[in-house]
Amino acid sequence: MSKMINFLKKKNIIFSGKRYGIDALGAMAQGLFCTLLVGTILNTIGQQFHIPFLNAVIVSLKSASGEAVVNYTIGGLASAMVGPGIAIAIGYALQAPALVLFSLIPVGFAANAMGGAGGPLAVYFVAILACECGKLVSKETKIDILVTPIVTTLVGIGVAAVVAAPIGAAASAVGNAVKWATLQQPFIMGILVSVIIGIALTLPISSAAICAALGLTGLAGGAAVAGCCAQMVGFAVMSFRENRWGGLVAQGIGTSMLQMPNIVKNPRIWIPPTLASAITGPLATCLFRLEMNGSAVSSGMGTCGLVGQIGVYTGWINDIAAGTKAAITPMDWIGLILICFVLPAILSFVFCHILRKIGWIKEGDLTLNL
Repeated sequence: MSKMINFLKKKNIIFSGKRYGIDALGAMAQGLFCTLLVGTILNTIGQQFHIPFLNAVIVSLKSASGEAVVNYTIGGLASAMVGPGIAIAIGYALQAPALVLFSLIPVGFAANAMGGAGGPLAVYFVAILACECGKLVSKETKIDILVTPIVTTLVGIGVAAVVAAPIGAAASAVGNAVKWATLQQPFIMGILVSVIIGIALTLPISSAAICAALGLTGLAGGAAVAGCCAQMVGFAVMSFRENRWGGLVAQGIGTSMLQMPNIVKNPRIWIPPTLASAITGPLATCLFRLEMNGSAVSSGMGTCGLVGQIGVYTGWINDIAAGTKAAITPMDWIGLILICFVLPAILSFVFCHILRKIGWIKEGDLTLNL
């Protein structure tokens, strides 16, 4: 047993919640961001500002007869690489050797394609298993250049052929159930989705990856956006006296995860933005009918790089193109601004002020080490 433990340690294979539940999941979100999300943003910019090189077809996949099957713009090509992007990001997070890392490219593509609507979650599980198996054989033979890529690829694609479709179907089913429940009970689900996804955003896990894995769009996606914005904008505003402009930008446009060390010291500082999310969530679903019909990953990004807002706008454009929405109305913009920026700032500031008055939050409790 000790030999096995030492061998796994030598191979840098560590079975822990942090490595698989935090490091790998966070890397999954980065892979999604650098492919699917960036591609969506580039396509939106190209279409809205009529930029020729962003709208031009740069790659055409052709059938055996020579006819074009799929045309890709720059953004479309970036989005199509989501499977390999996630797999490589996970491999990097798991500190995979070079040959294992590069072999994850076809593994990620296959798992994403086989997983269907829940492809990103399928890639997550398959890439982890393929990566760790590749690490087991890495540099164990004199023909490592052949053995490691073959083992990684065969294990990855073989496992994907068995589990990718069921995982994808399960993830899609859960996501559809959440979306259906939000339509049936927009008030209750608006609170639950907003609070849970918002908390996930501040925790050292990836809310973006969770939303992408579940395909969380529509009204439920709008609630998720509300929750994430409440956390980011809330912490940014309520900690302004301690962190000033640097903290405002770092948390409001970066991530509220920066407050995790302070939350561990005093969990009560989490109350104001969480209460804010419990209010903005149902307002988003019941009053403004705020929907995320862009990329699901955007639902879990909040105000990080304004990706959540760009995603909502992209959804509006998609709906107009599909004929399901006539135009972007003033109420749409008012709802987006209030839910994402104004209400989180006001509510969190007020709640924080009350908690400061009763001594639950003290001076310095929100100070960041920037």
